[in-house]
Amino acid sequence: MAKKKKDEQRSAMGERLNVLRAGVLGSNDGILTVVGVLFSVAVATSNRFTIFIAGLSDLLACAFSMASGEYASVSTQRDMEQVTVKEEQALLKKDREGELAAVRKYYMEKGVSEETAEDIAEDLLDKKPLETVVDVKHGLILNEYMNPWNAAFSSLISASLGGIFPLAAMTFSPVKWMWPITILAVCVSVSLTGYLSAKLGNGLVKVAIKRNLIVGIITMIIHYTLGLMI
Repeated sequence: MAKKKKDEQRSAMGERLNVLRAGVLGSNDGILTVVGVLFSVAVATSNRFTIFIAGLSDLLACAFSMASGEYASVSTQRDMEQVTVKEEQALLKKDREGELAAVRKYYMEKGVSEETAEDIAEDLLDKKPLETVVDVKHGLILNEYMNPWNAAFSSLISASLGGIFPLAAMTFSPVKWMWPITILAVCVSVSLTGYLSAKLGNGLVKVAIKRNLIVGIITMIIHYTLGLMI
């Protein structure tokens, strides 16, 4: 019962992390792609309506593109996990000793004695063979797969929200403050996504923020330059 509860908690945590990961990536892409179009167009024309339509079109395209990409990616991962389960199911029938050895080795690497590991492996393969081998060998929870729709919707919403910040800043700010306000909005937005990505991945917060900030600044410079060339 405790093992089942632990597996359910691990599965739920994995699902939440996957959705959050898709959200952070979607938000970051939404910011950078929209600001790229905004800067290129805003340099070439001062018509605010034209700038808004260009930015909005790119925001929608980016959001749906990110969502479809996440759906395809997570669906592929789920399909691979299902194939792995079928392969292990076949191995249990053809090579039970090999599967037993894999489970025994797993527990021995955790510090369990060979004799005890043998007993544990025999007991687990008698009671729940497939569940045991997919967990031990692949870190999978039987019949628990990532939901591609959750990742897709997370990416769709976050990419839209991310792109709204630079779009709103450039469209609705006073003309004389349009550029500095937009630049500030982009810098704050990419810094936030850098912070969140570091927290989710247990990475270095300062490094992630600096990296995202540099990428954001380079993106603005490149597209501003392209706009001048149009």
